Amino acid sequence: METRIKNHPILGVPEKGRLVTFTFDGREMQGYEGEPIAAALKAAGVMVHRYTKKEHKPRGIFCAIGRCTDCVMVVDGKPNVRTCVTPLSEGMCVQTQYGVSAEPFDRQA
Repeated sequence: METRIKNHPILGVPEKGRLVTFTFDGREMQGYEGEPIAAALKAAGVMVHRYTKKEHKPRGIFCAIGRCTDCVMVVDGKPNVRTCVTPLSEGMCVQTQYGVSAEPFDRQA
């Protein structure tokens, strides 16, 4: 979690919620309650959120304001969740999205 901004030149020191645990692709991680899921993942070094259905290209945070779909992931079993605007909470299950599911392309029928 050392990649977090500790003092932003314009926004100042960010206020943080309590430290919570969530899973990303089966691995336990930590982030701050209420921050965007994408922010917690980026702080943990996760840059790829999904792979496109047609060409299987990786995508991550792009607009960071919920307008595009590059950061969509499967969250608590629900696909197409925009992680840049969805608040993190204790115990969330976050998975890389492959097309429209959490199953990697080589395992899909």
